[in-house]
Amino acid sequence: MRLNSVALTNFRQHADTRIDFDSGLTGVIGANGSGKTTILEAIAWAIYGTAAARGTRESIRHNRAGARATVRVELDFDLGGHRYHIVRGLTSAELYLDGGSAPIASSISGVTELLTRRLGMTREEFFNTYFTGQKELSVMSAMGPSERAQFLSHVLGYERLRSAQQLERARKNALVAQIGGIRQGMPDASIVEQQLSDAERRLVSARQQSDIARARQATAIAARDVIVPKWEKLQREREQLVTLISEMRVAEEEERSTTRDMARLARDLDEIAAARAERTELMRELDSYGELHSEFQHLEILAREEGRRQALIETGQALADELNKLRQRRSKVETAPKLDLEVSASLEERREELELVDGQLEARRTEWVRDRQEAETKRQSLREQYVELKQQRERLAVAGEEGFCPTCTRPLGVQLRGVLDLLDAQMETVRVDGNYYKGRLEQLLDMPEDVKALDERRRALSGEVANLERRTMKVQLAVQELTQLTGDLAVKEEREASLQRDLEAIPAGYDSRRHERVRLEIDRLMPLDAKVTRLSAQIEREQTLTRERSHVIANATQVTARIVELQARRDSITVSESDFATLRGQNDTAATEVRAAELAVVGADGSSHAAVMAMEVAGAAAKELAERQRLLGELTVHKRLHDELDRAYTDLRTDLNFQLRPELSELASAFLSELTDGRYDELELDDQYNIVVHEDGRPKPVISGGEEDLANLVLRLAISQMIAERAGQPFSLLILDEIFGSLDELRRASVLELLRRLNDRFEQVILITHIDSVRDMLDHVITVRYDPEQGSSTVVQHDGVPDEPLLPDEMMPPYFEEAGAAD
Repeated sequence: MRLNSVALTNFRQHADTRIDFDSGLTGVIGANGSGKTTILEAIAWAIYGTAAARGTRESIRHNRAGARATVRVELDFDLGGHRYHIVRGLTSAELYLDGGSAPIASSISGVTELLTRRLGMTREEFFNTYFTGQKELSVMSAMGPSERAQFLSHVLGYERLRSAQQLERARKNALVAQIGGIRQGMPDASIVEQQLSDAERRLVSARQQSDIARARQATAIAARDVIVPKWEKLQREREQLVTLISEMRVAEEEERSTTRDMARLARDLDEIAAARAERTELMRELDSYGELHSEFQHLEILAREEGRRQALIETGQALADELNKLRQRRSKVETAPKLDLEVSASLEERREELELVDGQLEARRTEWVRDRQEAETKRQSLREQYVELKQQRERLAVAGEEGFCPTCTRPLGVQLRGVLDLLDAQMETVRVDGNYYKGRLEQLLDMPEDVKALDERRRALSGEVANLERRTMKVQLAVQELTQLTGDLAVKEEREASLQRDLEAIPAGYDSRRHERVRLEIDRLMPLDAKVTRLSAQIEREQTLTRERSHVIANATQVTARIVELQARRDSITVSESDFATLRGQNDTAATEVRAAELAVVGADGSSHAAVMAMEVAGAAAKELAERQRLLGELTVHKRLHDELDRAYTDLRTDLNFQLRPELSELASAFLSELTDGRYDELELDDQYNIVVHEDGRPKPVISGGEEDLANLVLRLAISQMIAERAGQPFSLLILDEIFGSLDELRRASVLELLRRLNDRFEQVILITHIDSVRDMLDHVITVRYDPEQGSSTVVQHDGVPDEPLLPDEMMPPYFEEAGAAD
């Protein structure tokens, strides 16, 4: 892997930063908190996303950037003959291959997964391979033997074998639990075999009982088939006999009904003959009934008209009285229109005069009130002025010549007498004016005579106006009444004329005595006429009754013939009650036997079905037992396989751990020999994972500080080499973060010289440090500064010593010491 460039936009303290990487030894130099390690964090975040960042996703955005400002990191690197370009933001990610215009992955998870596969490393493996953080070179020296072994297993990925073994053991435990559950739920084989044998015997017995019941059923059915035809024939004959007896009873009842009808018809015809004779007598008596009835109708009409005449006469008299009253009232109010004009003129005149007097009164009263208020205000002001002058004179008299002038505030001295005389004169003037206004106020307390006169005149005019208004209202009401009286007189006079016309149209000639005599005669003849009507209706039924009598006679003849026929048919049927009872008993016995046989067959079939079900249950139990035995065998085989796999994982981890020290020792020895020009040709990890350096084939019991740093460096390089080889990637990039923190200048120079000798093995080596003195030993220098005013970091790339060297550590401002934790 080879880094080409990285660009940061609003990523932590980097508002807008771009860095181009070149081959060789590159140093990223800056004060603590300037944003050096943030550059490496951005590289890891571009590849692996939020999981590789410190803190939460919200803390990534530049603290002075807007809420919607873009956060973006663009990373360009070469890997396996291809060039990759990553553009990652907080909510998006894109990956471009070999300068293509279209991304090969365009989602956050898609980009991370694709890069993980291409690199062949997880995030932890990537950091352990290419990155060496602060104080990690000598991290193993502070650990115990077991901790060193666990640390090496972790960074080399051997812990994944432990995770796989744990998963395998969980599966094995599940198999053990499943085998235990199957064994616990598996039925006893002897019990299943006994159930199957019992079910077979029960099935054989049930089938035998079913055959016996069916034979009995066949015998009962054959016996019933012999008796049933005789029983059905006897039933039909008996039913015919019962039907004939019933029909004879009906015919005899019809015969009796016919006899009753003939007697009734004879009585009705005799009554009709008597009614015809009675009607003839009554018709002679009713000869004058029609004329009397017509005369009575005419008299009824005349009587109604006579009543109407009397009502109209009474109404005419009442209407005449109303007309007289209306005419009298109209004569009284005929002068109302003229009087209305006179009263209205007087009212208008008085109103004008009242308005004039009211205006004069209001103006004069306002003037009086204003004068009184002015006098009272003047008097009160003079009172206050007098009190103030009196108090001032008293203060000056008490102070004497040492007092101060109230105007110029200078001592009075000999001028005291003159000032007091002046104050006395002013007080006298105020007193005189006050007495004047006191008398003036007393004069104005009572209402002036002209105001009183105007008020009395206004009151008198108001009374006159009120009286005229009431009189005007009465006159106007009289005018309205005159109009209404005129209309009412016209309506009532028209109604009087209409009444007269109605009286003249009513006919005369009504005789009340004749009307009474005709009504009495009508009342006497009316019941006779009603009786004639009833007799006529009775006589009209004669023809109907005659036809009905002929029909009844014919029906009686037919009923008699039918009775004779039914008696002959009844005599031809011979059915014995004893034979019927005997045959019925035999039929009932045969039917009972058939039903009993059927029930026996049903019971036998039920037993057979139950036996079959028991046989099926026993067979299912036997089948389930066989299936569980088969499954138990398969699970047992799987468990044995998992036992072997567990032992294999344990052996593999043991072998890998056993091979780890020799392999690491070999890789570290190669690095050590190359860095020391063959002086030290071997580095070994002993059983306690301690570093043992060999010189001329012999172990050195004590090594110097520089030799210890060299040993830690080559061991870290060997670990990274092993991880890269396992991932299938060339180990061409090395990033070391603050590895000089505890080294003096000689050791720093020694480590840098060793790293320079590895140029042929590592194409890019990036050192991150806050120590400015190492820049002369680097091929490329990237200077990182933090600007407190802008709140962001700035980056300057150059080769050699910069124009403005960094401040020494002891001159760094406190801000950088606090921000150092960010790195």
